[in-house]
Amino acid sequence: MALTRIDGTFSVAGQPTDDEIAGFGRTGVALLINNRPDGEEAGQPGSAAEEAAAARAGLAYSHLPVTGPTITRDDVARFSEMVAQASGPVVAHCRSGTRSLTLWVLGEVLAGRMRREDIPDFGRSRGFDLSGALAWLDAHAPKA
Repeated sequence: MALTRIDGTFSVAGQPTDDEIAGFGRTGVALLINNRPDGEEAGQPGSAAEEAAAARAGLAYSHLPVTGPTITRDDVARFSEMVAQASGPVVAHCRSGTRSLTLWVLGEVLAGRMRREDIPDFGRSRGFDLSGALAWLDAHAPKA
């Protein structure tokens, strides 16, 4: 699993193992957010197993399953609220980290903390293609 730090308190990752979740607890992560729907692919541990691993590591855990095409404004708002209310650093994950970063970027744009035109370079500089975030904004939050 590759962990990508986005800012001082927020990182995204691909699917973590139990050992990696335990490592999050040892490094001060407060909240693990799982953005994968259960059963997305064979061999995926699933939400119940991740929640148990997070509890063993002393982490709070949230499951907000989304797919790129079905992200809603409510999903973005719930994700932003989870991150904002965390008692410390947050790691959000999906299969590759892209959906989790998309949710974060959408929240930042909708809150006025990021400009939509900065999204492509922001993603590229962190190794992510965020063209889906731009498509979502075009469909759900067109420019005025």
